[in-house]
Amino acid sequence: TNLPIIEQRRIEASIIKAIYQEMVTQIGAEQAKQIIGRAVVKDAVAQGQSYAAELTDGEPNLESFHDLQPQWTANGALEVEMLSHDNQHMDYNVTRCRYAEMYKEMGLAEIGHLLSCGRDGTFCTGYNPSIKLQRSQTIMQGATHCDFRYRWEPDASSD
Repeated sequence: TNLPIIEQRRIEASIIKAIYQEMVTQIGAEQAKQIIGRAVVKDAVAQGQSYAAELTDGEPNLESFHDLQPQWTANGALEVEMLSHDNQHMDYNVTRCRYAEMYKEMGLAEIGHLLSCGRDGTFCTGYNPSIKLQRSQTIMQGATHCDFRYRWEPDASSD
């Protein structure tokens, strides 16, 4: 789909909000968050696999992964400070996250990290398990910026 990711997330969140609220009423917030978190992680892996399958030019790697970034930043969704990137690593900070702003406006700040941030590391696992994400903080959970550090680690994906 050509819909910017932030618009996809807005549509998903509007549906998930009602489901989440009902789950909280029935089973409590903690269990509801666990279920939403697990479902989103599974979806993110599947989405990563789908993007990888759509590649027509070579194998999914860190460079082709980097080429996907404009879909997440479209419409000013993220303000990114690229620190460095090559075929072995990609380091950047997100200095403004409109996803976090959107979830807050929708009354979903308490699960925004599940709906978006939790997808980041698992999407790349689906895309290619050799891509690893390390991130110590997110705007969604109150930090001044998100520190994305992707690494290409082919040995880590071997059984």
